[in-house]
Amino acid sequence: MKITDITLDRLRLDLDPPLRAAWDPVPRDHFDATVVRVHTDEGLTGIGSGDTMDGFEAFKNLFLGEDPLDIVRHVKAIETANFHGGCYWPLEVALWDIIGKVAGLPVATLFGNAARSLPVYASCAELKPPAERVESALAARENGFRAMKIRIDRDRAAEGVLTVAAVRDALGPDFVVMVDLNQSWRMAGDTAAGTDLAATRRLVRRLAELDVFWVEEPLPYADIDGFRTLRAENPGVRIAGGEMQHSVPEILRYLETDVLDIYQMDVVLAVGMLRARTLAELAQLRHRQFTPHSWTNGVGVLANLQVSAGVGGGPYFEFPYDPPRWTPARRDFLLSQPLTITAAGELEVPAAAGLGIELDEEAIGRWRIS
Repeated sequence: MKITDITLDRLRLDLDPPLRAAWDPVPRDHFDATVVRVHTDEGLTGIGSGDTMDGFEAFKNLFLGEDPLDIVRHVKAIETANFHGGCYWPLEVALWDIIGKVAGLPVATLFGNAARSLPVYASCAELKPPAERVESALAARENGFRAMKIRIDRDRAAEGVLTVAAVRDALGPDFVVMVDLNQSWRMAGDTAAGTDLAATRRLVRRLAELDVFWVEEPLPYADIDGFRTLRAENPGVRIAGGEMQHSVPEILRYLETDVLDIYQMDVVLAVGMLRARTLAELAQLRHRQFTPHSWTNGVGVLANLQVSAGVGGGPYFEFPYDPPRWTPARRDFLLSQPLTITAAGELEVPAAAGLGIELDEEAIGRWRIS
């Protein structure tokens, strides 16, 4: 089998009303997605998505004429292209989709088949006052969620703590609450300084008192000593991070020096599927956990799910969800049907061979920009 072509569909969904994501410098009035299709001479087509694939056309020739099943070779080639261009892990996703289709199995089966479904948490996007966030948490629980991640603004930490406390009081001890401080990296144009270590130590200590399950990305990635300080001071709360760490050696350093409790490398944005599997297994061998970031679109959610279910990630899987401005319909606009969870609050691995992606070609035609 040979790769005959790699095509890209660049899509843009208009968002009205806009999404006011906590990590965005300005409200988001559109949502971009790039669909990658790897075509072969045997009629199989692999589908991937996640990052923008900007500049990939200059590296397309590295893959044409090659066997799509030679995944180790392709991962190494993507890593060299990433160094000189963008972030091309959606191509690896499409290749794994082909591999699964050739094998007649879900990719999660090829990655270990540790789980057929994973418990999810509702991963919120917007900053909401206590009463409004309590209302959304109650609605999420009614829809099957047993856990929720709440964002806290570094400049409004006191309000964030009040919001977490209100959710804890309203939903009780059995509802799991995580908190994301979004301090490890910045969106383009966000030049504000992060909170200092002393303020972060006070904040994490207060969140631990509220029985928060984990505190995510509380410090910049470079502050390894700060991460270790937070873990040592707060044995009752887990420290999570690593979603956008693109360097495998950097993540290995984290593992070797025991920086985190939960590793969150996104397979379409950070290190790819094959590398994420290796790093996840290393984390688990050290009695640490892997639960990937999955804030892209439905294809990115499925790619992360396949890897996480394959290796037995957990204890929860991220499900981007914050109605009314972030719904499965918006997130998965390129799919024929949005991904949904079970009544038990789990996301099931699709039974179809490959990644289980079913594109909505009409939506792709409608929202295509190039």
